[in-house]
Amino acid sequence: MAAGTKALPIPTRSPFASPSGLGRSLVRFARRKPLGAVSALFLLGFVTMALLAPVFATHDPREFGLETFASPSSAHFFGTDQYGRDIFSRVVYGSRLSLTISLTAVLLGTTVGSLVGIASAYIGGRTDMIIQRFVDAMLSFPGLIFAIALVGLVGPSIKNVAIAIGIVTAPSLSRVVRGPVMSIKQNVYIEAAQSLGAGQTRIMLRHVLPNVMAIILVLATARLGAAILIESGLSFLGLGPSPDTPTWGQMLSGEALYVMEVAWWLAVFPGVAITLVVLAFNLLGDSLRDIFDPHLRGR
Repeated sequence: MAAGTKALPIPTRSPFASPSGLGRSLVRFARRKPLGAVSALFLLGFVTMALLAPVFATHDPREFGLETFASPSSAHFFGTDQYGRDIFSRVVYGSRLSLTISLTAVLLGTTVGSLVGIASAYIGGRTDMIIQRFVDAMLSFPGLIFAIALVGLVGPSIKNVAIAIGIVTAPSLSRVVRGPVMSIKQNVYIEAAQSLGAGQTRIMLRHVLPNVMAIILVLATARLGAAILIESGLSFLGLGPSPDTPTWGQMLSGEALYVMEVAWWLAVFPGVAITLVVLAFNLLGDSLRDIFDPHLRGR
């Protein structure tokens, strides 16, 4: 090294790489988006309750023979239903099923929708036209109606419900992802990769996908709430899991509708659970969108 020449500073690690940097980022997020932070904490509690359902539940959710139509009390926090089953325990176990179905469906829908949207925009031409006309055809059906048709064809089960919701989620997500990819593929680094002989698959996975990952994360978070809502609707219509499986939708359907005037708690507590979880997912998704979208960061 020549005399008098200063050495270049060694790059430091990203602040997200250390626990302190991550902590500061979380604090900054909580200050900028308090509703998003509260929603994240609520959802963390929801996930904890779902994973530790046997710990939180006070009774077996399938246990019959308890006092029927017991009002909420210290013995039964949310009361009991017409069969003597504890409502609180069924709501707790229902959260586990809702989390399983929504995560599986959104993971499937996000993966398929993102790959289809990226491929459609990057390849372009006739391929893009054919894919988008197919997406238009799928988007022409309301999501719940489309899910009902799919589950009706293959039969009600947890796996089939998750797959149906994933298929319903994929088209809209692919359409949203397609827009940014149309701009990204015009960048210089994409042309450089092409000139170096990189294949289309490598460019899409190594150069395009990382640049739309923030958008995909926001969309997936928002779709979790919609997935829970669709699953509840399918269970309400009798197209969800088996009747003995505690789900929030099933707790609002069937005979529960006829006894609401006698026992209001049969519908109120499952309905409130659905409302709070869906609202929390939507608020968290909106907050993440505002953080990641450069056009909204200043708001």
